[in-house]
Amino acid sequence: MFREWKQEGPTSAAQARAMAEDFMTVVGYGDEKQREAVLLVVSELVTNALRHARGVTAFRLSHDAQGLTVSVLDADDRPPQAQPLDPGRPGGFGMHLVRSLTGGVEVLRRPGGKSVRATVPNAYVGSL
Repeated sequence: MFREWKQEGPTSAAQARAMAEDFMTVVGYGDEKQREAVLLVVSELVTNALRHARGVTAFRLSHDAQGLTVSVLDADDRPPQAQPLDPGRPGGFGMHLVRSLTGGVEVLRRPGGKSVRATVPNAYVGSL
């Protein structure tokens, strides 16, 4: 199953999390750990687009046999940069967190920007 928001896409991480909660309920996705992992991925990817990439141009969620995929499209073609881990600095952990929850992030350049995509596997059993 697949859902996409374009013009009415999220303008905040909280709004994107609410959209993801609704989608996961509709598709019957995951246990509590899986759902929490998806919500963290949504928060981090949307926050990055809002802070560093001139906003979200589209937001997509899809669910298949592999897991739940979060895609955030924005209007900046620069790939996201993971910051060096520094416990003394606030923030900068987002991309590291997304990679640990999903196993990887895919960045696809497209006309007018990029898509940042990550999949939380159906078999996710990690700790948050």
